[in-house]
Amino acid sequence: MLANTDAIATVGVRDIAAARTFYGDVLELQEDSERSHYPDFLTYRSGAVRVLVYQSTYAGTNQATAITWDLGDQLEAVVAALAAKNVRFEHYAMPGMRLEGDIHVADGMKAAWLKDPDGNILSLNGR
Repeated sequence: MLANTDAIATVGVRDIAAARTFYGDVLELQEDSERSHYPDFLTYRSGAVRVLVYQSTYAGTNQATAITWDLGDQLEAVVAALAAKNVRFEHYAMPGMRLEGDIHVADGMKAAWLKDPDGNILSLNGR
């Protein structure tokens, strides 16, 4: 039924202006101006899919990952670029993973986690 339809990643935020700065300027997602004409939500293009950022009083209450990007062999470069923009990465104690700088490493997988201004957890995955 939904197998051939693109999904939209959706994340709630308290402050749309702060979200626009973070998702647009820091993460460098391209705002979809055709869809971002309402004052309480923004839509960004991320590869072939969209990220919908909307105002919510429940922003940041999810303690699990909200959005994941698969960066392949670009993970280290993206983490370094974000660190240069003063992004702070989260460090978790995870069985079978070791921490190398800000990147968690396991056999065949690497990941880094960060939070947006509202505390939504974002994941960057690679190899």
